[in-house]
Amino acid sequence: MSVLVNKDSKIIVQGFTGKEGGFHAGQMIDYGTNVVGGVTPGKGGQEHLGKPVFNSVDEAVNKADADTSIIFVPPRFAGDAIMEAAEAGIKVIICITEGIPVQDMVKVKAYIEKFDCTLIGPNCPGVITPEEAKVGIMPGFVFKKGRIGIVSKSGTLTYEAADQIVKAGLGISTAIGIGGDPIVGTPTREAVKLLMEDPETDAIVMIGEIGGNYEALAAEYISSTGNKKPVVGFIAGQTAPAGRTMGHAGAIVGGEDDTAEAKMRIMAEHGIHVVQSPAEIGETMLKALGK
Repeated sequence: MSVLVNKDSKIIVQGFTGKEGGFHAGQMIDYGTNVVGGVTPGKGGQEHLGKPVFNSVDEAVNKADADTSIIFVPPRFAGDAIMEAAEAGIKVIICITEGIPVQDMVKVKAYIEKFDCTLIGPNCPGVITPEEAKVGIMPGFVFKKGRIGIVSKSGTLTYEAADQIVKAGLGISTAIGIGGDPIVGTPTREAVKLLMEDPETDAIVMIGEIGGNYEALAAEYISSTGNKKPVVGFIAGQTAPAGRTMGHAGAIVGGEDDTAEAKMRIMAEHGIHVVQSPAEIGETMLKALGK
């Protein structure tokens, strides 16, 4: 068992023949990910990167038995692409696209609730189960297999955390980049819960950032489990001024609990091992595991 994606996942790429989709699909295939094809409306019946191209997700599900989709579709079409995947029966939908209008995501989130699917993203680096499946844009070589899960709002900090964990002599079970938009399919708490319930994960790195209440809700959940797995936490944006969006659309201090300082305090109060810098993640994880 692994979280979200594994060697048996049958993955399609929406936006397969586009520049971004084609490039990252090639990287995923090179990593050994089981990509069974892609979707570009109007190009069905062709081949790309040695894989079949389908006109619709429904066709990809029927002909290639696809169960996982990664979306590289321009922002104005990406909401429709997510809903199409959910309607076609895709179980795990990973949306990389940045810049989807918030009102589109409000509709998408309400619409996909009636389907048995999990949405990761949008505006995320994807999900990787090392040495099994890389469904995203992360540099695969950074991730080595192991038993530490990662949940992160930030793409680059996902890779930094993985590097720290590997340098500490540990490895990664699954890393989930949830995305930095104000509305995402799987908030921090739900992603942490997946890893908390995963028998192949012994401990978790949780990386958040200023803005919103995702980390506080996750911290409450973690302590409600009796802190059954150690969690090392970091919040990005410690020097960010109030009221200004920083990097991600969702990274804005709107109230006193949105600041990095407040989030770090809340996390510490719930038994999370909070670090001041990503450089401390590996060493702190070793201590948390009693090594």
